Amino acid sequence: MLSRSAYNAHEHLVNPARETSQIWRLIMGLIIASGVYLLCNQTLFRTLYTWQGKDAQAFSQTMLTGSTPLAMFILLGSFGFMTLGVAIALRVVHKRGFPEIIGNLPLCLTQMRDVLFILVLINIVVWIMPPWDMGAPLVANMDLAPWLILLPISLLAVFIQVSAEEVLFRGYLQQQLAARFGAPLIWMVVPSLLFGLGHYMPIEAGPNATAIALWAVVFGLLMADLTARAGTLGPAIIVHFVNNVVAIVVISLPDDLSGLALYLSPFSLGDVEAVRAWLPVDFGFMIVSWLAARLAIRR
Repeated sequence: MLSRSAYNAHEHLVNPARETSQIWRLIMGLIIASGVYLLCNQTLFRTLYTWQGKDAQAFSQTMLTGSTPLAMFILLGSFGFMTLGVAIALRVVHKRGFPEIIGNLPLCLTQMRDVLFILVLINIVVWIMPPWDMGAPLVANMDLAPWLILLPISLLAVFIQVSAEEVLFRGYLQQQLAARFGAPLIWMVVPSLLFGLGHYMPIEAGPNATAIALWAVVFGLLMADLTARAGTLGPAIIVHFVNNVVAIVVISLPDDLSGLALYLSPFSLGDVEAVRAWLPVDFGFMIVSWLAARLAIRR
């Protein structure tokens, strides 16, 4: 996975970052991007809470859990501020344009189409395979008609969320580190560890928090590899997108981000035995998705 020759396409993303690859610039850029994201989020949510008036506390609770469609649209859409922060950091600190971080747009769109096709096909095959379950029947969360009506907006909201994370971790961080350090173990591992840290949720997940964070680290490594092979962010965005659509829009956990889901899983995030039983299955499907995406972008 760490073969340099396999990552020749990565140079198309890394080369524009070389002139401003100083570490102090990366640190300053992260401070600016984080500041923009936090400030915009704080302004948005304070405004929303003020509008709610006496219902602010109840609204706050729905926002914390993502238990309604509106809460989910706001939570997922707010990740757009992360993309905005990276774009401002690129311009102010690195004198780079935002499109450079995505890669060649026609190639990116082609790769996204090809990866999406093969991942949708794999998911269809999985769903029509002989009966399987999650240890107990799925719980209906939303009627089919309203779910279908909301589906286009739900997909757009998930796309905003996953593309923002990919822009930050596999885009900005990975490219700037790769421009400074030639070793893949640096520009792959550091962003992936930070990505995993962002998914560490000891309050929500309890004893499962470390295992879930490690899952996220491995996912980050696979997406870093995929991005380096593709030379654009497109494939990583689509793999992340399909993964999160299944986890947020199709079958969600009952205690976390369930507002857009058609079904709920029969266990919660803090259910130690059930979650740990399913993590290997999820890990296996993650590997299959990564390999399928690699196959789709081979030229």
